[in-house]
Amino acid sequence: MRTFANITELKAAVGEHFGYTEWREITQEQVNLFADATDDHQWIHVDVERAKQGPFGATIAHGYLSLSLLPSLMTELIQVGGLAMGINYGLNKVRFPAPVPVGARIRAGAELVDLKGTPSGYLSNVRMTVEIEGGKKPACVAETLSLYVPAGDS
Repeated sequence: MRTFANITELKAAVGEHFGYTEWREITQEQVNLFADATDDHQWIHVDVERAKQGPFGATIAHGYLSLSLLPSLMTELIQVGGLAMGINYGLNKVRFPAPVPVGARIRAGAELVDLKGTPSGYLSNVRMTVEIEGGKKPACVAETLSLYVPAGDS
């Protein structure tokens, strides 16, 4: 965990890699709950028996499930003080180079690409890469945008 006292300290870290999160296992229960939440019940995600005969040999997590974990994963990597709030602002690029088989473990690494002042606060661009333990390609690579709103005079 990297802790920054304020936005000024974070700005000085542009170009730095913040390291990696702990490994997390992706479970069938997570995948099923995500399928229910998004109404995406495609068999490659939820039908364990059919998926054994499918192209991946097992059920796989939704790509958007991997993407949805990024804010939570980011909290393991950095903390910025002096903020009223941080807001998910969007994404610049997202790719899903490799599927995540249920039961696999993933972790994320992050690099601060940019931090710009705006009238509303400071817009960060962080490139996050979700790795699959033992995998050759990442599960997800995304440029995440967050708006940091300083508290008071920070």
